[in-house]
Amino acid sequence: MTSLNASVWLVLVLALVAANLPFVNERLFGVIPLGPARKLLAVRLGELVVLFFLAGGVGLLFERRLGQIYPQGWEFYAVSACLFLVLAFPGFTWRYLLKHRN
Repeated sequence: MTSLNASVWLVLVLALVAANLPFVNERLFGVIPLGPARKLLAVRLGELVVLFFLAGGVGLLFERRLGQIYPQGWEFYAVSACLFLVLAFPGFTWRYLLKHRN
């Protein structure tokens, strides 16, 4: 049972980090420098979509490792996407809603 709990917490922490990664740096996926230009919101949202699928893939790997993968309907993926967007809110707030001193 501890392996299950650890897997759930690891996926949740990974999703939290992945959801905020596009908003806390100016590099593509936190690794690839884009030069002197700032990242556009569209690029950040594209990163968010890719990182959503990566975090979901890690969750799927954990589920496969622990047993049989349960088939999910569209409702599961809609709720997962909404949860991922909620997890991204702190990074979005920090990037776009707070005033930063230069």
